[in-house]
Amino acid sequence: MSEIEYSEKYYDDTYEYRHAELPPDVARLLPKERLLTENEWRGIGVQQSRGWVHYAIHCSEPHIMLFRRRLNYEQNHQHPEPHIMLFRRPLNCQPNHQPEAHHPT
Repeated sequence: MSEIEYSEKYYDDTYEYRHAELPPDVARLLPKERLLTENEWRGIGVQQSRGWVHYAIHCSEPHIMLFRRRLNYEQNHQHPEPHIMLFRRPLNCQPNHQPEAHHPT
């Protein structure tokens, strides 16, 4: 099986774009008349960071998948550092609440 080839990113005022060129054995798996969900394109082997959307079908070259995502997506969707999460209190906990001691009878 050949490898999927990825373009460099290109931009307009709203989106960043890239495309993925599928080898023939993978391109055969594409539906002809609809776009793929993220789970579907990941399922056929397309690998890229979060936020990309398959937004159009290139009719004359259906083996080329066209993707886009909003500019600055990664900066706007960063997750907190893992060490910060360790110190967050669960929502159902009360501050300074001490559990009652259990005394066997």
